[in-house]
Amino acid sequence: MIKTYETELAGRKLVIETGKFAKQANGSVTVKYGDTVVMTNVTASKEPKDGVDFFPLSVDYEEKLYAVGKIPGSFNRREGKPADKAVLTSRAIDRPIRPLFPSDFRNDVCIVNTVLSMDQDCSPEVCANIGTSAALSISDIPWNGPTAAVNVGYVENEIIINPNEEEREHSKLKLTVAGTENKITMIEAGADEIPDDIMLEAIKKAHIEIKKLCKFISEIKAEIGKPKFEYKSFSVDSKFYQSVCEKFETAMYEGVQETDKEIRNNNVDKIAEEIKNLAIEMFGEKAEEEHAFDIDAAVHDLEKSCVRKMILKEHKRPDGRKIDEVRPLYGEVGLLPRTHGSALFSRGQTQVLSIATLGTKADEQILDGLDTETEKRYMHQYNFPSYSVGEARPSKGPGRREIGHGALAEKALVPVIPSEDEFPYTIRVVSEVLESNGSTSQASICGSTLALMDAGVPIKRPVAGISAGLITDPENPENYIVLTDIQDIEDFFGDMDFKVGGTKEGITAIQVDIKIDGLSYEIIRQAFERTKIARDYIIDEIILKAIEEPRAELSKYAPKIVSTKINVDKIKDVIGTGGKTINKIIEETGVKIDIEDNGRVNIYSESTESANRALEIIENIVREIEVGKIYEGTVTKIAQFGAFIDLGGGKEGLLHISKISSKRIQNVEDVLAVGDVVKVKVTDIDGQGKISLNMRDLETLNS
Repeated sequence: MIKTYETELAGRKLVIETGKFAKQANGSVTVKYGDTVVMTNVTASKEPKDGVDFFPLSVDYEEKLYAVGKIPGSFNRREGKPADKAVLTSRAIDRPIRPLFPSDFRNDVCIVNTVLSMDQDCSPEVCANIGTSAALSISDIPWNGPTAAVNVGYVENEIIINPNEEEREHSKLKLTVAGTENKITMIEAGADEIPDDIMLEAIKKAHIEIKKLCKFISEIKAEIGKPKFEYKSFSVDSKFYQSVCEKFETAMYEGVQETDKEIRNNNVDKIAEEIKNLAIEMFGEKAEEEHAFDIDAAVHDLEKSCVRKMILKEHKRPDGRKIDEVRPLYGEVGLLPRTHGSALFSRGQTQVLSIATLGTKADEQILDGLDTETEKRYMHQYNFPSYSVGEARPSKGPGRREIGHGALAEKALVPVIPSEDEFPYTIRVVSEVLESNGSTSQASICGSTLALMDAGVPIKRPVAGISAGLITDPENPENYIVLTDIQDIEDFFGDMDFKVGGTKEGITAIQVDIKIDGLSYEIIRQAFERTKIARDYIIDEIILKAIEEPRAELSKYAPKIVSTKINVDKIKDVIGTGGKTINKIIEETGVKIDIEDNGRVNIYSESTESANRALEIIENIVREIEVGKIYEGTVTKIAQFGAFIDLGGGKEGLLHISKISSKRIQNVEDVLAVGDVVKVKVTDIDGQGKISLNMRDLETLNS
């Protein structure tokens, strides 16, 4: 039976329909918002997945180009691997829903969001988030939702929910917030140096709409929701775990108190071996095979319990730091002689090498997706090789994690990148993680700021990144601790990874991952406070001490680019018939020239001198001839009555024989020859555009 439900979201009608499509899925809905239509289908396996110690959830967001009336640009004319934006959207859907599945649930769950139609004013990402929540809520899959999500903009000092396309273009904030009726479950943001208090206000305003949507979905669930199916619980054997705690809690508590990650891991490995021996005593010789889950779960749960107890009850951290203390920091620039800019940034045992490369207009990334944006001149890429954590695994290229972390760093830095008018380069930064002990994405922000400054990119202000963590008491939600600069063990066993990038003026990027049912406003406020203090410290004490300002000179290995803006009507003059004029300039100077439809001209060369010479020629071509101005021209033709002078840009003037010199001249050839370069003054331009020239008054200049 087809069921349709309607509500209002940010002044526009939102419609959820179910029972029409994909009836064999555990749950299926379509969400229509304006002319945007997204279909969400959720399915779950009947039995748990063998051999896994995690919840096997997969979330896909599929962009179909037919949704905007496009045919794919690939050779096969079909969609290939997901675009980066689709991957990022999948992650943004995953993060708010994952903590709401039962912790002991191990059945495969697959969520597929397909964009069927797209209206640029109505976000398909928001529809996919809402659709996922609705489909899970009415399905028989165990899940403790609903959740909902909205976008937030900030235009002319006004917070706007679900801004349309025009509002997004002028917005200083691109914020996505997800949550339940009571708490915030996900924050994702790119911002143009938005102050913390305005960001918190925007989150609160978003939550008002989220609460309404959650109530709407709950009403749908109450009417047509299926009973949740029974599942096999994966939790450690209680008797075995009790014995493990009695015998090894003290050893584990002491073992995790170590600054060095490798030593700490070795300590835990030794205890794990003893726990395995205990399992053999309790369950027999086949314990490793038949009770592998119990052994692994007991080690994990005991280590987690010790770390959390240490922080929550004693305000101690595994590496001995204070709750609000940042790990030792280090920054260095100019490490690699042939790159355009390079930097090393380390935070404790996390180390990132960032390299900046400058390119031309032709190096811009071409985007083939549902958005109207078609190209990108600033790219940030993040690589996480296995050696960074001491593992031996072959590289398989960037996965979702790498794409997500690269995008976060890119968001953080985009607001400080100079405009194309200021700096006509395409910019690529690659962050190579050399060592990892938590917060590598934030280290890549810091390292990339240094690399950009080393490359001579005139960024507006330095940007730093830092993560805040959270440990909560499950028996008392009011008892919690917010941590500054979390390392991997605090991230792994903690409840939150609150990543914030920004300048000293404000926030430029946020990404929040949580493992609990949500965050209160007070926790968010404290996270902002802690990260602001840490950001400012990193900028003042590390970044600006490594390099005070962007280098004044670019690397000698960087391409030389000079730019100008010409009248659109003059483009044809620069190009010439069949490209004759522009090809001549290229041949004479050895440069490359790119002319955009808006009149921007970029000149690329290996030498500044050649670029400037080409610029001079182009400016001569497009300049308007003015009476009274002095110009340099070339003699093109000699006549009995005077000489014709090429002034550039297809403009030619007549220098009458009487205007050549103060001395009497019998023949023009006695003074001038074809090819001579002379300075002349424009004395008149008649109604037909004929130009009269005078050289007589400029004899001293031409001499």
